[in-house]
Amino acid sequence: MPTFDQALRKAGEFGRFQRRVFLLLCLTGVTFAFLFVGVVFLGSQPDYYWCRGPRATELAERCAWSPEEEWNLTAPELRAPAERRGQGHCHRYLLEATNASTELSCDPLAAFPNRSAPLVPCSGDWRYVETHSTIVSQFDLVCVNAWMLDLTQAILNLGFLAGAFTLGYAADRYGRIVIYLISCFGVGVTGVVVAFAPNFSVFVIFRFLQGVFGKGAWMTCFVIVTEIVGSKQRRIVGIVIQMFFTLGIILLPGIAYFTPSWQGIQLAISLPSFLFLLYYWVVPESPRWLITRKQGEKALQILRHVAKCNGKYLSPNYSEITVTDEEVSNPSFLDLVRTPQMRKCTLILMFAWFTSAVVYQGLVMRLGIVGDNLYIDFFISGLVELPAALLILLTIERLGRRLPFAASNIVAGVACLVTAFLPEGIPWLRTAVATLGRLGITMAFEIVYLVNSELYPTTLRNFGVSLCSGLCDFGGIIAPFLLFRLAAVWLELPLIIFGILASVCGGLVMLLPETKGIALPETVDDVEKLGSSQLHQCGRKKKTQVSSSNV
Repeated sequence: MPTFDQALRKAGEFGRFQRRVFLLLCLTGVTFAFLFVGVVFLGSQPDYYWCRGPRATELAERCAWSPEEEWNLTAPELRAPAERRGQGHCHRYLLEATNASTELSCDPLAAFPNRSAPLVPCSGDWRYVETHSTIVSQFDLVCVNAWMLDLTQAILNLGFLAGAFTLGYAADRYGRIVIYLISCFGVGVTGVVVAFAPNFSVFVIFRFLQGVFGKGAWMTCFVIVTEIVGSKQRRIVGIVIQMFFTLGIILLPGIAYFTPSWQGIQLAISLPSFLFLLYYWVVPESPRWLITRKQGEKALQILRHVAKCNGKYLSPNYSEITVTDEEVSNPSFLDLVRTPQMRKCTLILMFAWFTSAVVYQGLVMRLGIVGDNLYIDFFISGLVELPAALLILLTIERLGRRLPFAASNIVAGVACLVTAFLPEGIPWLRTAVATLGRLGITMAFEIVYLVNSELYPTTLRNFGVSLCSGLCDFGGIIAPFLLFRLAAVWLELPLIIFGILASVCGGLVMLLPETKGIALPETVDDVEKLGSSQLHQCGRKKKTQVSSSNV
């Protein structure tokens, strides 16, 4: 009785059918990128802001001041005009304390207000000067409420974490495609509610839910594309699908630039998810998952359709397909740590996910801090990621997974450490080394997706990838705090932490088994055997015999 991989070779491992499904599912990466980094534009800082008191409001209306004049006349003075962008006042002059009989002049050249007037904290009636409306001005997320902007991203990452546990589990139990479609629908609905949220509480709740569904859609589509192709094509699809994530990062600044409001940006990044519901008619359930659920007949039916689309033919000999004898059970975390090899892989992969998220997001946010033009800087940061995918494609089949995985982490770590101690007088060198670090951690981030899916059996793959990547979401939650809080102690301290994390990760991943050229493991026993070099050699011989017997 043939195995699934034997039947897949006959039906075509990467024919027209797989290419069509792959390209369709890759579009999910574009929309997930929008969601992942959209807060950069949804919550961009106004050019400047201040607050009014009752007397200032009366004067501004009576004198018909422009926002610029009102800022100059009623807001406490900043040290220099260059500091205005992204800056604001958290205090106002207490003009009510002045003599009510004193007429304050409308002349912009007059010395107004009296610099001896007391300052009091702002309590409302904020004024903003901005080219695009954002959630900052919508919900007054400035001064004492500035932390609430960070909360919106933390809540999104909590949603990713919840989605990894709940929808990752559901995809292994109820099927890949049904959870993918439910997730896409959920992303669209919650995204629309976020755009029209009447208050901050509703905004945060539905942003959390959008994170849950967004993670479900992204991780499930990634698993589907790796399960419908042969082992030789997994490296390509696993990396190229992440190039579409980079494409989303490159496209987002353009969408944000030409969209005048944050609500429009939110709708633009959410509504495309509804189009993915059309995949119900073109993307089938994963045959590998069906086999683990002892539904070999349905899997074979899908394979016959794949063969037909690929211009192949499955002979009548393929009337049955080998179904795993392993008892099917609902996945749990204990399944990932019960045996030695699974436990080692799980712990190292969790640390790798965490490190990739902390360093990647930390470097992105750091570039945003020192950048001059948000849209151009963000666009360039996306372009930097494209060579990473190309380098992976050039090296991962020649050198295997493990060595590029380790080298990319070490390069990122060393680059962060070197950047931290470079003198300020040579900014071009600091930028070049920091860019090298961004390139390295991007490669590591992309490789961990591929390695994670290859090191778990089919019965636990979606759950395992989702659970381990949950550490990525945890890293995303604490990355802003690592960056901003440690930078307050010493500006370069975050880079040192990033460098240590990435360097340690580079050493740990060398302990993982190499997965180059092996068939996807179907059971936990298959994973336990991955560490044996003898098994690798036997596996190659067996594959050669199978290939020759099928000619």
